[in-house]
Amino acid sequence: MPLSKATAAQPSVKRNCPPEEWHARVDLACAYRVFHHLGWHNLIYNHITLRIPGPERNFLINPFGLLYEEVTASNLVKVDLEGNKIDASSHDIAQAGYVVHSSVHRYREDVMCVMHTHTNAGVAVACQPGGLLPLDIQSSIFAGKIAYHDLEGVTLETSESDRIARDLGDSNTMILRNHGLLACGPTVAETFHELHLLEKCCQVQLAIQSSGVPPIPIPPEVQRKIAAQSDMRNSPRLKKNAKLQWAAMRRRMDALDPTYAN
Repeated sequence: MPLSKATAAQPSVKRNCPPEEWHARVDLACAYRVFHHLGWHNLIYNHITLRIPGPERNFLINPFGLLYEEVTASNLVKVDLEGNKIDASSHDIAQAGYVVHSSVHRYREDVMCVMHTHTNAGVAVACQPGGLLPLDIQSSIFAGKIAYHDLEGVTLETSESDRIARDLGDSNTMILRNHGLLACGPTVAETFHELHLLEKCCQVQLAIQSSGVPPIPIPPEVQRKIAAQSDMRNSPRLKKNAKLQWAAMRRRMDALDPTYAN
């Protein structure tokens, strides 16, 4: 499949990167292509970021102005926690994305990846006073685990970063009220696993609510049991499942369009 002009314009930076940075670039670029494939993009807006291994808190973010399907390992922009570009790039980054993502990368040592979406289902649930409701087995996984952050305006002011981090706490999932969904984690695989599940839960909630039929209540003790059984941070089984799921998505992208790895 031929590259778009925007994609092809960036020469490969592979030989100038340490192996761990190149691996991070390829993994993150693949995530952008997966989001495009799933329809989780908002044209040139929204972001997925990944910290580069090492003592610095530098992270990779998408070039502002490119579609998710145009993101490659080489055209990702490397920035520090202040939003300064570390390497030369002809691309800018979006301020709103920087504010949201740097909030997490700055305060959470355990987090490497942050994913943020404005999907229809995610935004619709984010606008509901009760947020995500434990209506089925999957949404019960998040019982007591989701953080919430109230809307303050367009996320352009760095002063909001402290409050985003405060509200997220040690949770790996957050609903930004009247805004969208956020997931974070130690790997792209685990973060994608959490966000994919959260997105499906939002879709199911809207389907149940639109049916007009009250759902069967799940007892609180069952909700707590499901949440405990499904805590990825304490489950080698779930971590393995997340790796297997992400490997499958990588294979899907390799079959559809492997140019993300350029």
